[in-house]
Amino acid sequence: MKESYLSETTILDFNHEAIQRLINERNWQALDDFNKIGAAYSFVKDEIQFGYNRSDDIAASKVLADGYGQCNTKGNLLMALLRALGIQCRFHGFTIDQQLQRGAIPVYVFWLAPKYIIHSWVEVLFDGEWINLEGFILDHNYLNSVQAKFSKDKGSFCGYGIATTCLDNPQTEWTGKDTYIQKEGIHDDFGLYDSPDEFYSEKGTNLSGVKRWLYESVIRHLININVNRLRNASKQSRGENAQPQS
Repeated sequence: MKESYLSETTILDFNHEAIQRLINERNWQALDDFNKIGAAYSFVKDEIQFGYNRSDDIAASKVLADGYGQCNTKGNLLMALLRALGIQCRFHGFTIDQQLQRGAIPVYVFWLAPKYIIHSWVEVLFDGEWINLEGFILDHNYLNSVQAKFSKDKGSFCGYGIATTCLDNPQTEWTGKDTYIQKEGIHDDFGLYDSPDEFYSEKGTNLSGVKRWLYESVIRHLININVNRLRNASKQSRGENAQPQS
Protein backbone atom coordinates (compact mmCIF):
# COMPACT_ATOMS: atom_id res chain seq x y z
CA MET A 1 0.00 0.00 0.00
CA LYS A 2 1.28 3.45 -0.90
CA GLU A 3 0.44 5.78 2.02
CA SER A 4 0.19 8.83 -0.23
CA TYR A 5 -2.81 7.24 -1.99
CA LEU A 6 -4.72 7.58 1.29
CA SER A 7 -3.26 10.88 2.51
CA GLU A 8 -5.18 14.07 3.20
CA THR A 9 -3.96 17.17 1.33
CA THR A 10 -5.02 20.80 1.09
CA ILE A 11 -7.34 19.95 -1.82
CA LEU A 12 -8.33 16.51 -0.53
CA ASP A 13 -9.48 17.82 2.85
CA PHE A 14 -11.50 14.77 3.80
CA ASN A 15 -11.37 15.47 7.53
CA HIS A 16 -13.45 18.60 6.95
CA GLU A 17 -16.58 18.55 9.08
CA ALA A 18 -18.98 18.63 6.12
CA ILE A 19 -17.31 15.68 4.40
CA GLN A 20 -17.20 13.60 7.56
CA ARG A 21 -20.82 14.45 8.31
CA LEU A 22 -21.90 13.31 4.84
CA ILE A 23 -20.11 9.98 5.25
CA ASN A 24 -21.59 9.41 8.70
CA GLU A 25 -25.13 10.37 7.66
CA ARG A 26 -25.00 7.99 4.68
CA ASN A 27 -23.34 5.25 6.81
CA TRP A 28 -20.87 4.59 3.99
CA GLN A 29 -18.20 3.21 6.32
CA ALA A 30 -20.38 0.15 6.90
CA LEU A 31 -20.24 -0.83 3.21
CA ASP A 32 -17.79 -3.20 1.51
CA ASP A 33 -15.22 -1.68 -0.85
CA PHE A 34 -17.27 -2.18 -4.02
CA ASN A 35 -20.24 -0.35 -2.53
CA LYS A 36 -18.09 2.31 -0.84
CA ILE A 37 -16.71 3.22 -4.26
CA GLY A 38 -20.17 3.03 -5.80
CA ALA A 39 -21.76 5.22 -3.12
CA ALA A 40 -19.09 7.93 -3.38
CA TYR A 41 -19.07 7.74 -7.18
CA SER A 42 -22.86 7.95 -7.54
CA PHE A 43 -23.06 10.82 -5.08
CA VAL A 44 -20.46 12.87 -6.96
CA LYS A 45 -21.94 11.95 -10.33
CA ASP A 46 -25.59 12.77 -9.70
CA GLU A 47 -25.94 14.74 -6.46
CA ILE A 48 -23.13 17.12 -7.39
CA GLN A 49 -24.41 18.69 -10.60
CA PHE A 50 -22.28 19.40 -13.63
CA GLY A 51 -21.18 23.04 -13.47
CA TYR A 52 -18.17 25.33 -13.33
CA ASN A 53 -16.53 26.35 -10.04
CA ARG A 54 -14.22 29.29 -9.62
CA SER A 55 -11.05 27.19 -10.16
CA ASP A 56 -9.84 23.63 -10.73
CA ASP A 57 -7.74 23.53 -7.58
CA ILE A 58 -10.39 24.29 -4.97
CA ALA A 59 -10.73 22.04 -1.92
CA ALA A 60 -13.10 19.08 -1.96
CA SER A 61 -15.13 20.64 0.86
CA LYS A 62 -15.72 23.72 -1.30
CA VAL A 63 -16.98 21.55 -4.17
CA LEU A 64 -19.37 19.88 -1.73
CA ALA A 65 -20.56 23.30 -0.53
CA ASP A 66 -21.01 24.55 -4.10
CA GLY A 67 -23.06 21.48 -5.01
CA TYR A 68 -21.70 21.44 -8.57
CA GLY A 69 -18.44 20.85 -10.40
CA GLN A 70 -16.70 19.73 -13.57
CA CYS A 71 -14.12 17.02 -14.30
CA ASN A 72 -11.35 18.38 -12.11
CA THR A 73 -13.38 19.70 -9.19
CA LYS A 74 -15.76 16.74 -9.00
CA GLY A 75 -12.63 14.60 -9.11
CA ASN A 76 -11.27 16.48 -6.10
CA LEU A 77 -14.38 15.60 -4.13
CA LEU A 78 -14.48 11.98 -5.31
CA MET A 79 -10.85 11.44 -4.31
CA ALA A 80 -11.45 13.00 -0.88
CA LEU A 81 -14.48 10.77 -0.27
CA LEU A 82 -12.64 7.65 -1.40
CA ARG A 83 -9.65 8.33 0.82
CA ALA A 84 -11.91 9.10 3.76
CA LEU A 85 -13.41 5.64 3.21
CA GLY A 86 -9.99 3.97 3.13
CA ILE A 87 -9.99 3.44 -0.64
CA GLN A 88 -6.67 4.11 -2.37
CA CYS A 89 -6.89 6.48 -5.33
CA ARG A 90 -4.65 8.63 -7.50
CA PHE A 91 -4.88 11.46 -10.03
CA HIS A 92 -4.33 11.14 -13.80
CA GLY A 93 -3.79 14.42 -15.61
CA PHE A 94 -4.55 15.25 -19.25
CA THR A 95 -5.68 17.99 -21.58
CA ILE A 96 -8.79 17.79 -23.74
CA ASP A 97 -9.61 19.64 -26.95
CA GLN A 98 -11.74 22.73 -26.36
CA GLN A 99 -14.29 21.53 -28.94
CA LEU A 100 -15.51 19.02 -26.37
CA GLN A 101 -16.91 21.96 -24.36
CA ARG A 102 -18.72 23.66 -27.25
CA GLY A 103 -22.40 23.83 -26.44
CA ALA A 104 -21.85 23.63 -22.68
CA ILE A 105 -19.80 26.82 -22.98
CA PRO A 106 -21.90 29.30 -25.01
CA VAL A 107 -20.46 30.57 -28.27
CA TYR A 108 -20.32 34.17 -27.01
CA VAL A 109 -17.77 33.25 -24.27
CA PHE A 110 -16.06 30.34 -26.03
CA TRP A 111 -13.11 32.59 -26.91
CA LEU A 112 -11.98 32.36 -23.27
CA ALA A 113 -11.36 28.60 -23.38
CA PRO A 114 -7.76 27.55 -24.10
CA LYS A 115 -7.36 25.27 -27.13
CA TYR A 116 -6.37 22.41 -24.84
CA ILE A 117 -8.09 22.41 -21.46
CA ILE A 118 -6.71 20.84 -18.27
CA HIS A 119 -8.58 17.59 -17.61
CA SER A 120 -8.28 14.70 -15.20
CA TRP A 121 -9.83 11.47 -14.06
CA VAL A 122 -9.57 9.46 -10.87
CA GLU A 123 -7.94 6.05 -10.69
CA VAL A 124 -9.16 3.82 -7.86
CA LEU A 125 -7.59 0.62 -6.59
CA PHE A 126 -10.24 -2.10 -6.50
CA ASP A 127 -9.73 -5.85 -6.24
CA GLY A 128 -6.02 -5.45 -6.99
CA GLU A 129 -6.52 -3.42 -10.18
CA TRP A 130 -6.50 0.29 -11.01
CA ILE A 131 -9.87 1.35 -12.42
CA ASN A 132 -10.26 4.59 -14.41
CA LEU A 133 -13.21 6.72 -13.30
CA GLU A 134 -14.24 9.60 -15.56
CA GLY A 135 -17.95 8.95 -16.08
CA PHE A 136 -18.94 10.93 -12.97
CA ILE A 137 -18.54 14.32 -14.64
CA LEU A 138 -22.09 14.74 -15.99
CA ASP A 139 -25.11 14.31 -13.75
CA HIS A 140 -27.96 12.10 -14.93
CA ASN A 141 -30.36 14.95 -15.76
CA TYR A 142 -27.81 16.90 -17.80
CA LEU A 143 -26.69 13.85 -19.77
CA ASN A 144 -30.31 12.89 -20.42
CA SER A 145 -31.02 16.35 -21.78
CA VAL A 146 -28.10 16.20 -24.21
CA GLN A 147 -29.13 12.71 -25.31
CA ALA A 148 -32.68 13.94 -25.92
CA LYS A 149 -31.45 17.03 -27.79
CA PHE A 150 -29.36 14.84 -30.09
CA SER A 151 -31.61 11.78 -30.12
CA LYS A 152 -30.55 10.82 -33.64
CA ASP A 153 -26.87 10.66 -32.63
CA LYS A 154 -26.47 7.19 -31.16
CA GLY A 155 -22.74 6.71 -31.74
CA SER A 156 -19.72 9.01 -31.62
CA PHE A 157 -20.37 12.48 -30.25
CA CYS A 158 -18.23 15.47 -29.27
CA GLY A 159 -19.57 18.58 -27.56
CA TYR A 160 -21.60 19.73 -24.54
CA GLY A 161 -18.97 18.30 -22.17
CA ILE A 162 -19.04 14.91 -23.91
CA ALA A 163 -16.58 13.00 -26.07
CA THR A 164 -17.70 9.40 -26.44
CA THR A 165 -18.05 6.66 -29.02
CA CYS A 166 -21.59 5.88 -27.82
CA LEU A 167 -23.80 8.81 -26.85
CA ASP A 168 -26.84 6.55 -26.54
CA ASN A 169 -25.25 4.38 -23.83
CA PRO A 170 -21.88 5.72 -22.62
CA GLN A 171 -21.64 3.34 -19.62
CA THR A 172 -21.14 5.92 -16.89
CA GLU A 173 -22.45 3.89 -13.94
CA TRP A 174 -20.11 2.18 -11.44
CA THR A 175 -19.95 -1.58 -12.11
CA GLY A 176 -16.37 -2.25 -11.01
CA LYS A 177 -15.02 -1.31 -14.45
CA ASP A 178 -13.66 1.81 -16.18
CA THR A 179 -16.15 4.62 -16.81
CA TYR A 180 -15.67 7.41 -19.34
CA ILE A 181 -17.58 10.39 -20.76
CA GLN A 182 -14.82 12.66 -22.17
CA LYS A 183 -12.06 10.17 -22.98
CA GLU A 184 -12.30 10.56 -26.77
CA GLY A 185 -11.37 14.25 -26.47
CA ILE A 186 -8.00 13.70 -24.79
CA HIS A 187 -5.00 15.45 -26.37
CA ASP A 188 -2.07 15.38 -23.90
CA ASP A 189 -1.42 12.70 -21.27
CA PHE A 190 0.52 14.09 -18.30
CA GLY A 191 0.58 10.81 -16.41
CA LEU A 192 -0.07 9.87 -12.79
CA TYR A 193 0.14 11.98 -9.66
CA ASP A 194 -0.41 11.11 -6.01
CA SER A 195 -2.79 14.04 -5.62
CA PRO A 196 -4.33 16.97 -7.50
CA ASP A 197 -2.21 19.28 -5.33
CA GLU A 198 0.93 17.79 -6.83
CA PHE A 199 -0.43 18.14 -10.37
CA TYR A 200 -1.60 21.77 -10.10
CA SER A 201 1.65 22.76 -8.37
CA GLU A 202 3.51 21.50 -11.45
CA LYS A 203 1.10 22.29 -14.31
CA GLY A 204 -1.02 25.16 -13.02
CA THR A 205 -4.70 25.65 -13.87
CA ASN A 206 -6.42 26.62 -17.11
CA LEU A 207 -6.44 30.41 -16.79
CA SER A 208 -4.36 33.20 -15.31
CA GLY A 209 -4.32 36.98 -15.06
CA VAL A 210 -7.23 38.98 -16.46
CA LYS A 211 -8.81 35.93 -18.11
CA ARG A 212 -8.91 34.14 -14.75
CA TRP A 213 -10.51 37.16 -13.08
CA LEU A 214 -13.13 37.43 -15.84
CA TYR A 215 -13.87 33.73 -15.61
CA GLU A 216 -14.21 33.68 -11.82
CA SER A 217 -16.23 36.90 -11.60
CA VAL A 218 -18.54 36.80 -14.61
CA ILE A 219 -18.09 34.19 -17.29
CA ARG A 220 -18.44 30.99 -15.27
CA HIS A 221 -21.82 32.24 -14.03
CA LEU A 222 -22.96 32.72 -17.63
CA ILE A 223 -21.73 29.21 -18.47
CA ASN A 224 -23.59 27.78 -15.48
CA ILE A 225 -26.80 29.49 -16.57
CA ASN A 226 -26.44 27.81 -19.96
CA VAL A 227 -25.64 24.40 -18.44
CA ASN A 228 -28.58 24.64 -16.07
CA ARG A 229 -30.90 25.62 -18.93
CA LEU A 230 -29.88 22.43 -20.73
CA ARG A 231 -30.39 20.34 -17.60
CA ASN A 232 -33.77 21.88 -16.88
CA ALA A 233 -35.03 20.74 -20.25
CA SER A 234 -34.80 17.18 -18.94
CA LYS A 235 -36.50 18.06 -15.65
CA GLN A 236 -39.28 20.02 -17.31
CA SER A 237 -40.03 17.16 -19.68
CA ARG A 238 -40.73 15.04 -16.59
CA GLY A 239 -42.67 17.78 -14.80
CA GLU A 240 -40.02 18.33 -12.10
CA ASN A 241 -39.19 21.71 -10.59
CA ALA A 242 -35.97 23.12 -12.02
CA GLN A 243 -33.76 25.15 -9.72
CA PRO A 244 -31.43 27.86 -10.99
CA GLN A 245 -27.72 27.42 -10.44
CA SER A 246 -25.37 30.29 -9.67
